Amino acid sequence: MPIASLFAESQALPHIPKVVMELIESFKNEDIDFDTLGKKIALDQALTAKVLRLANSAKFGAARTIAHPNDAVVVLGFDTLRTLVLASGMTSAFTTPPQFDQKQFWRTAFGVAALSKWLAEYTNNVDKEVVFTCGMLHSIGELLLRILKPANMILIDEAIALGGKPYSSEQAKLGYTSAEVGAELAKRWNFPIIMQQAILDQNNPALDKDYDTIAGLLFIAKYLLHAQQQDWTEENIIEHFPTPVAQHIGLDVNRAYADLASTNTLNSGLDGLLE
Repeated sequence: MPIASLFAESQALPHIPKVVMELIESFKNEDIDFDTLGKKIALDQALTAKVLRLANSAKFGAARTIAHPNDAVVVLGFDTLRTLVLASGMTSAFTTPPQFDQKQFWRTAFGVAALSKWLAEYTNNVDKEVVFTCGMLHSIGELLLRILKPANMILIDEAIALGGKPYSSEQAKLGYTSAEVGAELAKRWNFPIIMQQAILDQNNPALDKDYDTIAGLLFIAKYLLHAQQQDWTEENIIEHFPTPVAQHIGLDVNRAYADLASTNTLNSGLDGLLE
């Protein structure tokens, strides 16, 4: 079944708050009225409560208590506030089957986001907040499939458990991949094309297809997170590091290797949304 049919047949597509949609637009529009935006965020009480709780957490280290979204813009900066609001809106937008561990899903997504942003420090000409957002949303296609095609996803999980690659197992069982679904959802949510493309191309380094810097960063970040989850040593991480991908996107691997230990303490600061 083509992806268009997947979206056309469903009445259960996730909806995100209007203010989150406006923040998505802000990736393409630098002329944002921060005061007006802060007031709009304040109208959504649940969103505001989550954002302020995160903004006042130790991770973001505000020098004073932040009591209003407008204060968060001043103290944290617009990019950080946008990240907090986007994360808050996205984690509330999806309702998955009871047997699916959505909290662990988002912990993984936040981990990829933090690692992607860390890797971006060793490349040039990328917006680190855009990279972080792409990392956070890299697997929204999988999440949507968990909602719309739970039986198929169980079969895909079984194939992966037997050693199959997620994207090849998805292609075999569905005729498309979760990356394609995620890119289509990002398109329908009106994310910038550069972000749609990164989500779409995140597996391309393994498929000998074209990809840009952000897609390459996502690919390497997923590799690093897997290595962390498997408790690999630094020597093993370096030995199996996807060096050709790093070279393709101009990542300074020597500097990154020297700083690998710092990835063990990376924290997106967003796990509080899952409590």
